[in-house]
Amino acid sequence: MTTEELRITVAPGLELRALASGLDQPGTPFVLVHGLASNARMWDGVAAELAAAGHPVVSIDQRGHGQSGKPDDGYDFATIVNDLVVLIGELGFIRPVVVGQSWGGNVVLELAATHPDIPGAVVAVDGGFIELASRFDDWDACRAMLTPPRLVGTPATSMERWMREGNADWPETGIAGAMANFEIRSDGTIAPWLTLDRHLAILEALYGHQPSTRYALITVPTLLVPADSGDVAWTADKRVAVDTAIALLPNGRAHWFAPAHHDIHAQHPVRLAEVLAEFAEEAVPG
Repeated sequence: MTTEELRITVAPGLELRALASGLDQPGTPFVLVHGLASNARMWDGVAAELAAAGHPVVSIDQRGHGQSGKPDDGYDFATIVNDLVVLIGELGFIRPVVVGQSWGGNVVLELAATHPDIPGAVVAVDGGFIELASRFDDWDACRAMLTPPRLVGTPATSMERWMREGNADWPETGIAGAMANFEIRSDGTIAPWLTLDRHLAILEALYGHQPSTRYALITVPTLLVPADSGDVAWTADKRVAVDTAIALLPNGRAHWFAPAHHDIHAQHPVRLAEVLAEFAEEAVPG
């Protein structure tokens, strides 16, 4: 199915790039929201499967990322959520299923908590339960641990080789989506589309975000899709966080992927699309 590139104005002087498929189809619409330092194309495999199943699907580059506009400010949750509200309105979608991965999972839960009339349901893929303040003593410790490596100037061929070696079970859509996190410059080297200062601005906002204070406010059906990577200690902590969320969400459930990478959408697009389509059928009245 053909993918159409859209440019949607969400704030004065700011356009977001959106990739759309099957907009004229009758199924429940999906909006797919990427994680920190990621981009819309990480959803390519999932989007293709959902569109083939009859759903209108739109994946977006959030502000500062990919092919979207890159303002110097507006990386707090309220502004990021407002970008989504405007975008969904401009698309004309009524009660779509809004799916976010990692940081994007926290974003879509914030959307559901603060704008309950917008989504018909929300899904958080290995996200939505991220509370960095519970893992670090303060913001400085968080920043020191989670500041990304400096990749500017790395040969694109080296980056692609590392991705393939580290993710041997990913389909081509996953590898291509991950490479789309970077601008490939004329000299053959890469630069992340998301600059370091904007990355840290988002990370600081995420450090301050407490989804546990939002769960009880979310009335729409909510699906958490966590990944069990096989790291026993980390997965045990994650299970506690997920179980806590499900206990507090008025209409929440979980579907674990195991074994799975944090980027479930890149690693297992067909299986994830099946889970999402089934959830939409159950959660959103036709």
